[in-house]
Amino acid sequence: MQNSLNNSSSAQGAQFRQLQKQLRDLWSSVDLFDQDDYDILVVPSVSLDQRELRKIKGFLHYEERLLFSLIRLRNPHTRLVYVTSQPLPPIVIDYYLQLLPGIPFSHARDRLLLMTAYDGSLQPLSQKILERPRLMARIRQALRPNRSYMVCYNSTHLERELSVQLGIPLLAADPDLLCWGTKSGSRQIFQMSGITHPDGSELVWNLKDLAEAAADLWERQSQLKRIVIKLNEGFSGEGNAVLDLRQIPQAAPTQASHEQRVTALITQMEHLSFQGSEETWENFAGRIPELGAIAEAFIEGDQKRSPSVQGYITPNGEVKILSTHDQILGGPDGQIYLGCRFPADEAYRLRLQTLGMQVGRILAEKGAIERYGVDFVAVRQPEGSALAWDLQAIEINLRKGGTTHPFMSLKYLTNGRYDLSTGLFYSQQGRQKYYIATDNLQKERYRGLIPNDLMDIITHHRLHFDSSNRTGIVFHLMGALSEFGKLGLTSIGDSLQQAEDLYNQVVHVLDQETDTNACARNLCSYSSTPISWNQG
Repeated sequence: MQNSLNNSSSAQGAQFRQLQKQLRDLWSSVDLFDQDDYDILVVPSVSLDQRELRKIKGFLHYEERLLFSLIRLRNPHTRLVYVTSQPLPPIVIDYYLQLLPGIPFSHARDRLLLMTAYDGSLQPLSQKILERPRLMARIRQALRPNRSYMVCYNSTHLERELSVQLGIPLLAADPDLLCWGTKSGSRQIFQMSGITHPDGSELVWNLKDLAEAAADLWERQSQLKRIVIKLNEGFSGEGNAVLDLRQIPQAAPTQASHEQRVTALITQMEHLSFQGSEETWENFAGRIPELGAIAEAFIEGDQKRSPSVQGYITPNGEVKILSTHDQILGGPDGQIYLGCRFPADEAYRLRLQTLGMQVGRILAEKGAIERYGVDFVAVRQPEGSALAWDLQAIEINLRKGGTTHPFMSLKYLTNGRYDLSTGLFYSQQGRQKYYIATDNLQKERYRGLIPNDLMDIITHHRLHFDSSNRTGIVFHLMGALSEFGKLGLTSIGDSLQQAEDLYNQVVHVLDQETDTNACARNLCSYSSTPISWNQG
């Protein structure tokens, strides 16, 4: 039985790689590829373990994060099939199509096909599609043979199986290569590429070995105050926990034996500081035998930032740097991704590009394609140091991430270019462009607002994106607003200050509009959404 499963998996892998060869034959560059005559199947499945999905408020609406792909319909020859777990609000689709520069709304809408599984469960969308043969048949029928490809949020065995069953190539890394995007795999890539990264351990699979690894690390660096315990696979920092060594001074390298230190660390691990508010020690510890874990030195610093660099590997192996960002992090120890600023600080953005290229070349040699990101910790150095900021690489993401949709929205909406010599982005008119983006503008008072309400508010206050000057706000995650009070947005300006001012204006307006006394003061009386009496 096991041999039969292995043979089946091997055959599927061979079919998948054969399909991906089609991309190499068709590809000339990331830009030209988008301008050709193709059908694009967008499967925005957040393919994570159900226990991980429960940690993400409004996870189902994260399928909306790839709606920036609709902007590809600006190419009059492109057709796009977008599949979701639940139907998307029509006003959300209209919102994105209205952003298309120079394309009639009706022309773009005729080339967009929306499909849904009508399933709001925790299962990944890709699995839902695979379990519905008739939906699979409709998708297959909608796509032109040899003129189609599939894109996704993250690539797993589910997306690979979907690609093979549909007979179209997946523009994403082969799931067999995803080990290089894990915590332990990232450390190996950093070592291969000669990039500085925190001291840490190899992958371990039980609590005793994890404590041994943490003890070895503490002995190598006796000055450590904290150690980060990382599950080998995590999402937006949710798989990280912090072990505070200051709570067990009696176990320090100068105060205790190795065995005593290991015993103290095992006990102290029950008091880890978790980044996710709903995480528990019992759940975290139970994942170690399943996912594996590493121990890594926590980087201290009074002035500390979290920059990142994004790259792209074409199917023919060309590596291209796309962008740099300073990430906005939260959580108890500042390890949960909340948003980003573009571009990264000029003090280190060009160095980030160089380091990102080094990583990309190693990944390309391994056979990876499509997007990747590298996260760093930057610590301000004392005056007189050769470098103002020390950069330590901490993680590789072999998938789209929280920085993907804001940058691609900027690129498609401005038809601009990223300049490697400066690390800046210029619109088609030659203006520098900056943005602040988030997936986590969330307040209890926003609950109850539906997408139509948001459209009324941003229209009344003129907060929408202005195509004439290429500045303004682009919203996403609108479906999460009513139930969770959660919204995503990208604030685009001609300076970082302008982008920040626009962002703050949105927050101020939403706060004002959701004041409990707002309607009593007739602040909601301007609604322009037509009411239909034929809704049943």
